[in-house]
Amino acid sequence: MTPEKTYPTGGEFLVEETGPAGVFTPEDFTESHRLIAESVRDFVETSVKPVLEEAEYRGNTALGRRLLREAGEAGILMVDVPERYDGMGADKATTMIVSEALAGSGSFSVTYGAHAGIGTLPIVYFGTDEQKSRWLPGLATGTIVGAYALTEPGSGSDALAVRTTARLTPDGSEYVLDGTKQYITNAGFADLFTLFAKADGGKFTAFLVPRDTPGLTVGREERKMGIKGSSTCPLVLEAARVPVANVLGELGKGHVIAFNILNVGRFKLGAGTMGGCKGVLRHAVAYAKARRQFGRALCEFGLVRRKIADVATRTFLAESMVYRTAGLMDRAVETLDRTAPDFDRRTVDRIEEFSIECSIIKVFASESLALATEEGLQILGGYGYCEDYPLERFYRDERINRIFEGTNEINRMIIPGMILKKAVRRELPFFAAAQAVAAELTGPAAWEEPGEPAFLTEESRLVAAMKKTALATLGLAAQTLGDRVKDEQEILSDAADIVMEAYACESGLLRTLRKAASGGEEGARAMADMVTLYVHDAMDRVAVWARSILAAVADGDELRIHVAAVRRLTRHGPVNRSKLHDAIAARVVEADGYVV
Repeated sequence: MTPEKTYPTGGEFLVEETGPAGVFTPEDFTESHRLIAESVRDFVETSVKPVLEEAEYRGNTALGRRLLREAGEAGILMVDVPERYDGMGADKATTMIVSEALAGSGSFSVTYGAHAGIGTLPIVYFGTDEQKSRWLPGLATGTIVGAYALTEPGSGSDALAVRTTARLTPDGSEYVLDGTKQYITNAGFADLFTLFAKADGGKFTAFLVPRDTPGLTVGREERKMGIKGSSTCPLVLEAARVPVANVLGELGKGHVIAFNILNVGRFKLGAGTMGGCKGVLRHAVAYAKARRQFGRALCEFGLVRRKIADVATRTFLAESMVYRTAGLMDRAVETLDRTAPDFDRRTVDRIEEFSIECSIIKVFASESLALATEEGLQILGGYGYCEDYPLERFYRDERINRIFEGTNEINRMIIPGMILKKAVRRELPFFAAAQAVAAELTGPAAWEEPGEPAFLTEESRLVAAMKKTALATLGLAAQTLGDRVKDEQEILSDAADIVMEAYACESGLLRTLRKAASGGEEGARAMADMVTLYVHDAMDRVAVWARSILAAVADGDELRIHVAAVRRLTRHGPVNRSKLHDAIAARVVEADGYVV
């Protein structure tokens, strides 16, 4: 942490040591947190599940509007809205709890996210008092439905390449918008669009565009592979006129809104996909216990138990990261003055500082859900391929998560890109830490006095080694390539994966050590088995990525020296994976789903 910081900031995990006491975990949930989670799950059971088939298999997207209104009445839409605008103004832990609990609602979780997240938060964080007073109370109750219109036929990942234009009228009272937006969630029934255009010849700007704006036309529903119960339509703007008062934020600063809101969206998506992993486990385990082959239940076969254990383990790591990061954000926001007029705007600045962690969580959790649905469907075999079983829908629905909120490829570029950007700005002592690791690795090997093995000692050493590997390889790439490193996508992707594994492993490790400190090592055994399994597997992957980076930036004797150093750093003995798989799966099967 830089000396002037009095609160946590993003990327610190890579350069600083964190103790177990410094992490927020699901074991720290308050009674209020648990009650909110229970109320959201009740809403899903009573309001969403009775119409799930109508929405998901008959494509009745109009149900989304009704369900949002019911969610508003249940208080679920007001979580992120400030209290003075009829909201809850809850902490980020609560936000993640709600997102996770809605994972069982199918397409409605997408409808909810587009409304309560990217459809509402731009106004929360960047709106004027007049804009907030006009729109937020309705958004908080579901009487107004929000949507976010950024993507265009020719601009997806390259958000700043939008071609929609905004021309100021001669009298300076209105903007005239022309252009097309594509893949806009909730567009079929949304009342208000946060829409991005280039104003006055190129100033990327956000506008609040009501549905009844003359010149705004909503196109037909897209025919999608999955999330069929959510509304997705294009928008066409032909001389659509909006008042100057509908500019959101500053003229020419639309990128600040777009990137910040997408960042929050990634974090929420991570929580939702993590919740999805738990749902897959429930269905897959129930089938594996009931289905018998060769005289035994499927859940008794080793390869099935391995699938269950691997999914449960990744779910545990994703859950640990999500709530660790929520705790960090809440601590950062706590240092702000809630009575200050710019509190909401400064809040999003604090959240932005965790863009590295948000991208990590989005990628890791969405890819964990991909694994979960793949393995879950395989456990069900032919039944998993049929609509009569929910794994068929889960498998289709899951795929969009690796595209939503910036593709996973884009997010892999963001992770090392933001680390280096923060380093150049002196917000993160990355270069000093990388140089220290380089000196350690190229110097004589240090002698460590062997001692009595302690709880997760080897895993703690490996997690520290992963962080050093990330520092060493990304540091060498930045030093060797200079500014050209930003164009080396394969190097950056490998570096991102190393950083991601380090954060995932450390989050699970710290959560487990904290659990052991409060309840004893045996009480943390379920967590410890998952940490041991994942950390050792992850280190094998880290070693491969590290060698790949080194081979791309060095050669000859220099390469041999660096490879030898990384080999020494990533070396570890084998673990009995079969035994760990069996122990983890046994607990999950006994509990009928995810358990720690």
